[in-house]
Amino acid sequence: MVRGMGESSFDDLLPWLMQTLTSESSSVDRSGAAQGLAEVVGGLGPEKLHRLMPDIIATAERSDIAPHVKDGYIMMFIFLPTVFVDEFTPYIGQIIPPILKALADENEFVRETALKAGQRIVNTYAESAITLLLPELEAGLFHDNWRIRYSSVQLLGDLLFKVSGVSGKMTTDTAHEDDNFGTEHSQRAIIDVLGEERRNRVLAGLYMGRSDVAVLVRQAALHVWKVVVTNTPKTLREILPTLFSLLLGHLASTSYDKRQVAARTLGDLVRKLGERVLPEIIPILEHGLSSPEADKRQGVCIGLSEIMGSTSKDMVLCFADNLVPTVRRALCDPLSSVRQAAAQTFDSLHTTVGHRALEDILPHLLNQLENEDETREYALDGLKQVMAIKSRVVLPYLVPQLTTPPVNTQALCILASVAGDTLTRHLSKILSALLGALSDTAGTAEYDEALTHCQGVVLAVTDEAGVTTIVDELLQHSKSNNLGVSRAAVALLLSFCSNTRADYSDYVSQLLRGLLQLFTHSDDEMLKTAWNTLNAVTKSLDATKQRALVSDVRQAVKFAASDLRSEELMPGFCLPKGIQPILPIFREAVLNGEPELKEAASNGLTEVIRLTSSEALKPSVVHVTGPLIRILGDRFAWNVKVAVLDTLALLLAKTGVMLKPFLPQLQTTFVKAVHDPHRGVRLRAGAALSHLITIHTKPDPLFTELHNAVKAADDTAIRDTMIQALRCVVQPAGDKMSDSVRKGLVVTLSSLLSHDDDSTRLCAAGAMGVLLPWLTNDELKNVVTQHVIDDNSGADWTIRHGRSAVLFSALKSAPSKLLSVASLDQIALTLLSYMSSDRVALVENAMAGVGFFLAHQLINGALIPPTLLHQFAKLINHNTNEVKQGMCRSCQYAAERLSKANGGQFPPDVVRPVIPMLVNGTKEKNQVVRSSAEMALIAILLLKEGDSGMQAIVTALEGSPRDVLKEVINKNLRRATYIPVTPAEMDPTLLT
Repeated sequence: MVRGMGESSFDDLLPWLMQTLTSESSSVDRSGAAQGLAEVVGGLGPEKLHRLMPDIIATAERSDIAPHVKDGYIMMFIFLPTVFVDEFTPYIGQIIPPILKALADENEFVRETALKAGQRIVNTYAESAITLLLPELEAGLFHDNWRIRYSSVQLLGDLLFKVSGVSGKMTTDTAHEDDNFGTEHSQRAIIDVLGEERRNRVLAGLYMGRSDVAVLVRQAALHVWKVVVTNTPKTLREILPTLFSLLLGHLASTSYDKRQVAARTLGDLVRKLGERVLPEIIPILEHGLSSPEADKRQGVCIGLSEIMGSTSKDMVLCFADNLVPTVRRALCDPLSSVRQAAAQTFDSLHTTVGHRALEDILPHLLNQLENEDETREYALDGLKQVMAIKSRVVLPYLVPQLTTPPVNTQALCILASVAGDTLTRHLSKILSALLGALSDTAGTAEYDEALTHCQGVVLAVTDEAGVTTIVDELLQHSKSNNLGVSRAAVALLLSFCSNTRADYSDYVSQLLRGLLQLFTHSDDEMLKTAWNTLNAVTKSLDATKQRALVSDVRQAVKFAASDLRSEELMPGFCLPKGIQPILPIFREAVLNGEPELKEAASNGLTEVIRLTSSEALKPSVVHVTGPLIRILGDRFAWNVKVAVLDTLALLLAKTGVMLKPFLPQLQTTFVKAVHDPHRGVRLRAGAALSHLITIHTKPDPLFTELHNAVKAADDTAIRDTMIQALRCVVQPAGDKMSDSVRKGLVVTLSSLLSHDDDSTRLCAAGAMGVLLPWLTNDELKNVVTQHVIDDNSGADWTIRHGRSAVLFSALKSAPSKLLSVASLDQIALTLLSYMSSDRVALVENAMAGVGFFLAHQLINGALIPPTLLHQFAKLINHNTNEVKQGMCRSCQYAAERLSKANGGQFPPDVVRPVIPMLVNGTKEKNQVVRSSAEMALIAILLLKEGDSGMQAIVTALEGSPRDVLKEVINKNLRRATYIPVTPAEMDPTLLT
């Protein structure tokens, strides 16, 4: 009717049919509309078909349309082929994808319609359009969606049934999965229609479907296989190359399901055909390794692993000669994914053949590392991949090879990154080799690259045992006599502490001790690297850990300083910003620690500052001073204040003018501390003021304040410490005093020389002694005449005590000044007068005066009155042990000063009267006197510096004194422990 009357007569028909085709109400209506529409289009002719088909196909392929709409359009593929048989043929290749896609739809009615459409296409075009149908169905066999794979198997089965002329409706449920129902005739028919190559591809796909992860796909594929295949083993041999080509691609697929299917198929294949099929499979795999397609090469490796897993050990050993070169070649493949798969194959091979796999494969890879082209990198990555899965076996084999000079640092670095905990067992040997390599390349162009590789090795270590080895070994090697090795060890330690992901907090104390010991090294590069390492360690610490490390740092500093000579600075602390790494630890403890910790931190700072140069302290002055001033301003116990004052005093002594910005705060703080109830705090504050006064430009107010405090003090202890503080500031800065202040001090100190308290008289005498150098000539003459030389033996003993103390203080602090206004005889007579007194205190002061006098005269090569010398020597026979001890101490002091000043020793005219008396002292009953005499003799003889001084003295003596001295030297002096004289022992005016 449409063909006879024309389309124009049915304007409403086509739109109505199209509308019904997508109706939601009933699938029957949609089916009728599809059939009617197909007939109408058939009546309008092929031109109408060609106009409509692109829209129908495009709509059917869309995924954003309603299910009933898709269902209607798929129905068109059922009816159009029956209307247009030949004209529809060009569209077969285009409609199969939307049909297969619809077969995976979530709606069952859409899937049923798609299956009918597919079956209609297959039944209609099985022979005429085979080249259009098969490619799409073959692709569907390996689709990621299992429903599409299932439908593809069904449609392919229908196609094969149609081509071969057999019915697929029979049951194939049998006891064995390899029972077959196919005939030779049907096989011949399939080959005639499909061709041998295509038939092999189809059957290979079906056989893989038998191992699918979806049970429905497996069942459908097995059913089709049984119906069309006559003999499974025979057919498998025929399709083996094609099947392996597919397997290799799937084994290397990114899809987990595809890899599973391929692996199952391969294992099934070896089991089906038996191990006798290996001679056929291995060559195929070897050939596959030459494929330009990376996924196939990767598949070869995975396939070999599966085969080895499904085959007996004996059979694998038989083919080892074929397998080893294949694995070896794959491990050096240009593609990373292939090398990774090859490592898995190596794992399987080693599991089966054991040590032979190592011996046959690894040496080849190691040889490849010597190449200069890209194969070197491939081989190195191959080793890395093997290590990643077999490190426990491979590393013990590789380490001896890679650590033999010349050490391959790059290989060790890459292998370490995947070795895991296994690396720790060989770490000691590896580290020694790395350090040797770094030492050998030092100063060359290869050093930086080698250092990078070595750093990679140590940074690969993250387990606790490995960290222990790293810290222990590198610290041990840092002490090596080989400078190159020790430099390398510290460089690696720096990299480890700066960049490691491992937790090394348990080793911080050990690192502090080891690194601070390196601060005494003489090599600049070592010092800088050790400094950077220590900085990295301390930066990793939080505040709590910093506070906990104060004690460890102090011990480490003391331990390191024990290697230094007396008064020697620590080279590491003298670098620019030398103490910065440990400063935060002390700073944190001073600001936020408990009182005991504040004290320890302050003492620690003092110890560090003492070992640091003034220049190196500059950048740290502000960071140190601020917190310490803050602590002194708070109400802490005396011991904390004493420690802080000691630190500030030393810092002032070292840096001086650098602390000028803090002058007001420091003066206020120190003056407040001078008035502290605790004696120790007052004394330390006075000592600190002695350093502060040197940077003071207008110190008169400070002098005046201390002077007034002395006059106002009622308590003896407070008065004495105030006088000591005054003495401390006068000694270094008396020249900055105004005349009025100076005169006022002279008056006050003069009056205190006759004070009732012995200690006050001594303190005033000491202060007067340090004031003498700053007096004018007239003032000096008056003081010396009235209070130093004027000894009236009939005067009150307290007056004589004060004057005797001023005399020895003057001889200590200003001997030249004193001798400029008083003659040698006057001084000698005054000292002799005090020595002959029956008051021990006066004799002791006189002995101290002789000690200072002797030292001054001997250093300057001046005359010493013989009378004074002989009378002084006889004091060893005094009836008081304190006097005997004092005589020995004065001799020791004078000898020490002379030796320190110019390396000299007592001349013969001093030796002859003094030495015999000291020898007698070594035979005293009192242990303290004997010891004092021995110390004096050791100092005079310079025994601690060798025998030359002793020989000079022995030569100066004659007869019995010489013999007795020799005897004392051999019996006592060589074994005696020498203890130098302290300033406080010689000068009782000093408060301690």
